[in-house]
Amino acid sequence: MSKFQFPESIQSRPVYGTLTPRPGKGHLMIADAEGAEALLDLAAQDAGLMTQAHVIYIPKGTDFADRLRALNPAQFHEGPSYEASVPRIRRVLSDAHMGLQVYLAGTEGLMGQAMNEATAAGIPHTAIQTEHRGSVARRMQCVHCKGITEDVMTDPFTCSHCGLNLFVRDHYSRRIAAFQGVCIDAEDPGNVPAAVRLYS
Repeated sequence: MSKFQFPESIQSRPVYGTLTPRPGKGHLMIADAEGAEALLDLAAQDAGLMTQAHVIYIPKGTDFADRLRALNPAQFHEGPSYEASVPRIRRVLSDAHMGLQVYLAGTEGLMGQAMNEATAAGIPHTAIQTEHRGSVARRMQCVHCKGITEDVMTDPFTCSHCGLNLFVRDHYSRRIAAFQGVCIDAEDPGNVPAAVRLYS
């Protein structure tokens, strides 16, 4: 099973739930990798949901796409990356009618970015559900150079933009859908502890 129970943390850190069917005039489902399992579980609870569903899925090397297609959603799009899928997500949201329900599943990076797109389009928070599945890698922003490093799995890590050694903080910025990384050896350059795997 690809579920992970995140330890308790600071208030800004997102909390994820379990997707449940809701009545609505349309259903936008966005998932990556093992997030497909959450959509499969959702469809098992209410198969009729898929007749009004627009599914946008980014496999990231997994093999769930055929199982999602077999659910016969009203529309199905398989994207090579989240970035490549953004124009489609924006188009679906811009064409949405009152009552759209949004379901986000998979990695924190995908859910945070898709949540920003949905809220920017005017979708209320109450119409957006999230469920974490799969990788616990983080999308991190260096607070010094503002660069984003995707899929961070160790603490500390090296910023992919400026090369600073960064401490992985639980502070989360909803505006940029990323956790924050702060230089760990600013006062004592070169004194960097050995990297450890997140949540190990």
